[in-house]
Amino acid sequence: MFNKNFKLIIAGLIIAYAVYQFVDGNIGNGIALILLSLIFIFLYFRNEIILLAFLRMRKQDLAGTQKWLEKIKNPKAALTTKQQGYYNYLHGIIFSQKNLTTAEKYFKKALKLGLTMDYDIAMAKLSLAGISMQKRRKREATKLLQEAKKLDKNNMLTDQIKMMQQQMKKI
Repeated sequence: MFNKNFKLIIAGLIIAYAVYQFVDGNIGNGIALILLSLIFIFLYFRNEIILLAFLRMRKQDLAGTQKWLEKIKNPKAALTTKQQGYYNYLHGIIFSQKNLTTAEKYFKKALKLGLTMDYDIAMAKLSLAGISMQKRRKREATKLLQEAKKLDKNNMLTDQIKMMQQQMKKI
């Protein structure tokens, strides 16, 4: 909704007014304003549109996810680097159902920009391995599968990794 820098300016103004409220003797108002400013600081680090897009993705509504992502007009200006990574990650998931070449481009860009969670990095590498496997690039797919296996610390992707390794043997 708001530009990332605008969120920090709003938070700063609210904190300044909270300090004024503390000095004026209205402690309750000051505490409430500090809590309000924390919302804008949180939204600086976690973009609200990407959060809503992830909620649509959880419901497996790819069209709804696409609609939310289209609301971000200029991702480079509106998002931090990690948020741009997740923006591209979500686009990669969407396009993995439609166009593998475009999905590969988005996943590579997401990994380059950086993802926060190891699980997300593993999922992106696993998806890239699947795309490489379909494009008959066995060496690259094997390397990506090994990297995904190292990153999957909670063993959430072991079934998918084993299935892909079985398919690799058939190629």
